[in-house]
Amino acid sequence: MRLDKFLKVSRIIKRRPIAKIVVDGGKAKLNGKIAKASTEVKVGNILEIEYYDRYFKFEILEVPNGNVTKDKSNDLVKVLESSGLNIDLSGEEEILG
Repeated sequence: MRLDKFLKVSRIIKRRPIAKIVVDGGKAKLNGKIAKASTEVKVGNILEIEYYDRYFKFEILEVPNGNVTKDKSNDLVKVLESSGLNIDLSGEEEILG
């Protein structure tokens, strides 16, 4: 299954077009390498995502053949790490100054 479709099916990201934008923006890594939306996802892969101001690291436990119910979507991944990203704006000039 493609990475962008897996993100939607697993409900990590709710819509596939948004998942594609996030992945193509270089914000997703599969096994430590920056991934493309078309990258095939396999069981045992480690998925890292930066989404908004959050960082997530997942282990892929199951790759379904199609869509799954909301209850089953929780069984597809295991959260290994989750944290907020610290963005330092102290060196930035004031925009409206």
